[in-house]
Amino acid sequence: MKYRQVNEGVFLARPNRFVAEAEIGGEKCVCHVKNTGRCRELLRQGVRVSLVPSENPARKTKYDLVAVEKEGQWVNIDSQAPNRVFDEWVRESAEFAPLTRIRSECTYQSSRFDFYLESGERRIFAEVKGVTLEEGGTVLFPDAPTERGVKHIRELIEARRQGYEAYLFFVVQLEKCHVLMPNRATHPAFADALADAVRQGVRVRALRCRVTADALWVIGEIPCRIE
Repeated sequence: MKYRQVNEGVFLARPNRFVAEAEIGGEKCVCHVKNTGRCRELLRQGVRVSLVPSENPARKTKYDLVAVEKEGQWVNIDSQAPNRVFDEWVRESAEFAPLTRIRSECTYQSSRFDFYLESGERRIFAEVKGVTLEEGGTVLFPDAPTERGVKHIRELIEARRQGYEAYLFFVVQLEKCHVLMPNRATHPAFADALADAVRQGVRVRALRCRVTADALWVIGEIPCRIE
């Protein structure tokens, strides 16, 4: 996926989860942060950021903050990007060809999954999670406790019991990494639920992306170490 009219600036501050202050060409501006996670290791005063003009001229925040530079590489923090990237990737994937049906935000019984896919006789539900937290080449999810994430895992387990293929795809929004692990220190319940899901046949995959100031796309996979 590629953004239009990207501006590079300098991060100044983040007054709350939704708003940041940045400087573009010497001018201070207020931006919308497209990620409600903590991102403390990323949003540091003085780092380069990538900003996209808002499509709503009446909005108080003139820009959306979509990427941050960390130690020489861009990290995308747009929480809407992983689903768009996955949609592009799965349509071109030989693994799921011929892809005869794809639906987003699909309701099944009391659950709602990010994607429903059909490929020949295969019936597949997929949840997609974006990952931005990296430590020494290991990417970790989540960066904050997520009861919603645990609920999604339980729903995937139930779909698997009903005979569907069930996938949890982590879209890693940075390039320099070699393995994905659940962040047990931050949310042990998520780590336990993920391990249980693997035991019950849910497939867990991590898609690694190339990220620039104005784009990101899948370039491969990294192993998932689920303890």
